[in-house]
Amino acid sequence: MDLVVLDQGIDTSTAIGRMFFQILGSIAEFEHALMSERTRDGLAAARARGRTGGQKPKLGPRQVRLAREMYDEKGPDGKRTHTVEHIAQEFGVTRPTIYRHLAKP
Repeated sequence: MDLVVLDQGIDTSTAIGRMFFQILGSIAEFEHALMSERTRDGLAAARARGRTGGQKPKLGPRQVRLAREMYDEKGPDGKRTHTVEHIAQEFGVTRPTIYRHLAKP
């Protein structure tokens, strides 16, 4: 199957058209390799400066400690004083965020 681009004069049924198409593909591949290389170099430079990727933690260490204390707090009947839902609302995060921090030692 051949590609013919009428307004650009590209016809892959001819030897020159195939060569032109392959050159364009090689240039695109080269550009992609350069972008990947620059990205890796940039990430390495950021790591060297102490920066890491990803989102910032939703809760700081102090908030995690307070959330654990709230979760471990028991009433006179021996039941938990605060539900995970209540703790999550208190800190403005989701329940899975609280569960994730409670699971960590």
